[in-house]
Amino acid sequence: MQAQWGIELSGTVSEQEIIEKLSLQIGVIAEKGADVFFQLMYRLDIPEKLLLKAMADKEAAIEIAKLIYNRQLQKIRSRAFYKGKHETDEDIIW
Repeated sequence: MQAQWGIELSGTVSEQEIIEKLSLQIGVIAEKGADVFFQLMYRLDIPEKLLLKAMADKEAAIEIAKLIYNRQLQKIRSRAFYKGKHETDEDIIW
């Protein structure tokens, strides 16, 4: 996430620190235009309903950062779970 977002983190950081730095980058991205912002939210798989609710908040950047943080955490946990369960895609029962 550091390279993708241009966020500098050193050592162990808290969730709050990550969210604060991420919220600053959200402002930078939003300045590039709505198209860029919404394309990024789509690529990150942020649910539209939650995004619109966060955007209505007076601290929208913080709320959006929380959505991104939590979604990325879900993806990490899911990958770790399935990596341990399946050696290859052929092992997955559809």
